[in-house]
Amino acid sequence: MKRVLIRVAYDGTAYHGWQVQQGAVTIEGVLNEKLSELTGEEITVIGASRTDAGVHALANAAVFDTSSSIPAERFSYALNTLLPEDISCNESFEVPLDFHPRKTDTEKTYEYTILNTEFPVPGKRNYTWHVRQKLDTAKMKAAASVLIGPHDFRGFCSSKTQAGSTVRTIYSIGVSRENDEIKILVRGNGFLYNMVRIIAGTLANAGGLGKMTPEDVACALETKNRTLAGLTAPPQGLCLVDIFFPEIEEY
Repeated sequence: MKRVLIRVAYDGTAYHGWQVQQGAVTIEGVLNEKLSELTGEEITVIGASRTDAGVHALANAAVFDTSSSIPAERFSYALNTLLPEDISCNESFEVPLDFHPRKTDTEKTYEYTILNTEFPVPGKRNYTWHVRQKLDTAKMKAAASVLIGPHDFRGFCSSKTQAGSTVRTIYSIGVSRENDEIKILVRGNGFLYNMVRIIAGTLANAGGLGKMTPEDVACALETKNRTLAGLTAPPQGLCLVDIFFPEIEEY
């Protein structure tokens, strides 16, 4: 028996998120089905991040246990012969049997993309949030600086959050404009349900979509009052860029 870690990229447009749901097509469900077909075993993966419906990933991660003779590093090649074109396994390797991707230290990086144009661009509708109002990235950066460091982010998560603690540490938030697109790059030790989308909505409000100031952002953080933070940005602009596990040198 061995435990294999796979890094998975996907276009989340056609899926109801990562986690298996009855009567819905999910990323986790497809991986379970294709790995079971590949190994002849009943495979259930354990994911590192349970992304929402419509959210994308360049490098989500999951582990599974198998007695298959397929070498761990070859699973990525074999699995890609079975996966649909909107899911890809980028890497696979063996990890200790007791390694759990949600019960170890992690460093996660998400990118949120805003299309800041007068009119929508149909080809970008599944990968950006269209905001017509001209946004000021300098104001967005000022608001983002308030969120850096360890904080209780209870005011920046959904009421559906089931985490035992709402304290998280954000290491950095970058805000940059590339032509008509604004990129918000958020790196931290973990994120609550909808937390990055609420951060993106809050920064958009600070940039001109609303009337938030850095002081307003600080107030939402300090009071832990969700109604004082910004709106929850739509899912399609969000992409999980990377997950780093300090426990695993190869990753």
